[in-house]
Amino acid sequence: MEKILERYERYSYEERQLATTDFDSQGNWTLEYNRLKAKVELLQRNHRNYLGEDLDSMSLKELQNLEQQIDTALKHIRARKNHLMSQSISELQRKTLPSLKPNFNKS
Repeated sequence: MEKILERYERYSYEERQLATTDFDSQGNWTLEYNRLKAKVELLQRNHRNYLGEDLDSMSLKELQNLEQQIDTALKHIRARKNHLMSQSISELQRKTLPSLKPNFNKS
């Protein structure tokens, strides 16, 4: 009888632990969901702003900040484009130089 009571108490304790863990886990997931949902909404709003949409609700300071971010991004884009064009020109020069050498020797 004592063993049966012992098993019952152990089982009851484990069940309570599982129930508590499930509740804590559910609460954490709810908080995490709300946090991620807010983050997604912020990212979607920022994306719309970068596309030039939903600007009416922005303050002057927010618009200036957005303009600065776009200017910085444009500088990075132009620098990358110039780098790729420079590489392309160098590659074309490297390829055409050997074909020009025989013409110089004929002169």
